[in-house]
Amino acid sequence: MKSSQLQLFPELESPPTLRDVADLVRLAGIEGLPEAIRRADDARYQEVFARSALTKTSGMPFPWALNPYRGCTHACEYCYARKYQRHLELGVGGEFSSLILVKTNLPDVLTRELRKPRWAREQVAVGTATDPYQPIEGHYQITRRCLEALVAHETPFSIVTKGPMIVRDRDVLVEASRRAGCEVLMSVASVDDEAWSRLEPGTAHPRQRLKALRTLADAGVTTGVLMMPLMPGITTSQASIEATLKTIASYGIRVAGAAVGRLDPGVREYFFSFIARAYPELAAGYRRLYAGTHARGDYVREVKAAVTAARRACAPAVPGCEPPSADASRRDPPDLAPKKAS
Repeated sequence: MKSSQLQLFPELESPPTLRDVADLVRLAGIEGLPEAIRRADDARYQEVFARSALTKTSGMPFPWALNPYRGCTHACEYCYARKYQRHLELGVGGEFSSLILVKTNLPDVLTRELRKPRWAREQVAVGTATDPYQPIEGHYQITRRCLEALVAHETPFSIVTKGPMIVRDRDVLVEASRRAGCEVLMSVASVDDEAWSRLEPGTAHPRQRLKALRTLADAGVTTGVLMMPLMPGITTSQASIEATLKTIASYGIRVAGAAVGRLDPGVREYFFSFIARAYPELAAGYRRLYAGTHARGDYVREVKAAVTAARRACAPAVPGCEPPSADASRRDPPDLAPKKAS
């Protein structure tokens, strides 16, 4: 049954576009969205009509981005993608993880774009503003069908995810590896159970992610771990970093990068409110550390040194992780170093 709000938008016989969603939300809030289905996870899923698939990027290491969904039930508190909610008149808080927009026609749109004579088969990054393997992918399989289209059109791609569900598509990923190429990057900032449950409440356990990545690596897919975002005072102690790198090493997975988290406008204010609730002892330190989007430079250097030292210790067991030539500091970063290992 169509929402009564559709009477104001009679042209919406098919799923609304993202622009339609913004208009509907502006008019009547989430309750004004047509046919937003609430599922067992208590999130609501609104099917939308995508007018385009590939998004041209600027200042990124990849020229094109592809996102099958908007919003994410992984609900990572620090997620930079929360800032994109404002484009749809949605909040950066609970609405980010409780209302997911599903681009049901994306594989068809992507196929049309890949067929165009001017398509140069440049690198496509899948999952830059949403996790392409959040649980609802098991129902819609939009990510899988998009990957099949990229493989069919000899287009290289990379995927960033926290979803072990990706092993479902190893056949497609293996075929992509044999043809134009693909890389799967799994985000695992920490293996600390408390930090994981607080910062990433809707995600699979970090070790499940590493197990999935090992499965893909064994199948011949290029893989790596993104040890990010490292959140000050929570996952930045030397003990936490070393424990995470040792665990990654035990799975024989390459560490592709590590970095301190950034807090964009909107996300910064939201995350500060989370810190005030979950880690009140860190609230003042965060205000000092994040005057803007990025953490203070001296703190970032301290964390980088801690990661370098830990990588040096783990280097023999971590593929592609050569030890640095100079000694690195083994002190906990200042200001926000927790009283016990986080």
